[in-house]
Amino acid sequence: MRQPEGKVYFIGAGPGDPDLLTLKGKRIIEGADVVIYADSLVNPEICRFAPEGAEVYGSSSLTLEEITRLMVDAVREGKTVARLHTGDPSIFGALREQMDMLHRHGIAFEVVPGVSSIFAAAAALPAELTVPGLSQTVIITRLEGRTPVPALEGLPGLAAHNATLALFLSVGMIEDAVGRLLLGGYPVSTPAAVVHRATWQDEKIVRGTLADIAAKVREAGIASQALILVGEALSDDLEASTDDRRSRLYDKGFSHQHRRSRDGGE
Repeated sequence: MRQPEGKVYFIGAGPGDPDLLTLKGKRIIEGADVVIYADSLVNPEICRFAPEGAEVYGSSSLTLEEITRLMVDAVREGKTVARLHTGDPSIFGALREQMDMLHRHGIAFEVVPGVSSIFAAAAALPAELTVPGLSQTVIITRLEGRTPVPALEGLPGLAAHNATLALFLSVGMIEDAVGRLLLGGYPVSTPAAVVHRATWQDEKIVRGTLADIAAKVREAGIASQALILVGEALSDDLEASTDDRRSRLYDKGFSHQHRRSRDGGE
């Protein structure tokens, strides 16, 4: 008898709240034979969607080779593997190296997107990251640590744009990060926020400016699992009713294929 074909699904498990898992991700987990989840970051409650009898593994103590072997062996037995990543797997998810390994072994896989912590953090503040007249660009990056960043992607160079900036994996070095952002050209008065474990029950938000955010974060005892957001779009006293802050999408004088202008213009 021909062995049924298995498959690996890389699933974005979202920022923490199980309700933010996508319907597709939940459906795949419910039918999975093997679940491998980033147990240091992914809410274990999400693994409860797996059927009784499913094999569940935490990946924090495993090497890439060990994770690959689990996936390859399962698929070759015709099993479905749900590989759960925090947030969305495409952002700092160590996804590429796993896909490369599966390619090498001829294993079929699919990526299921998830809600990134950057969007969960923005919702928690709440803030719009792209405000007309202030910032129409969002830079997603990290501070150099044990893993280097490309030479042209250092924080001072990125800071020169004065765009909205999201720093992953960097809150433990926040003083260094702030220094580089200031060196690159952000004014010391630039709004900043740190969101710790967005959407979890112990979520914590610290707001300030580049002048005081590092001290406030240290006082709050936040040293990991947090996102740093910087930029004028984060200001909590923006006057959105002014013309230069409003999107043209709903402006009565702006026409598009679904609505004609209502002030006599085209």
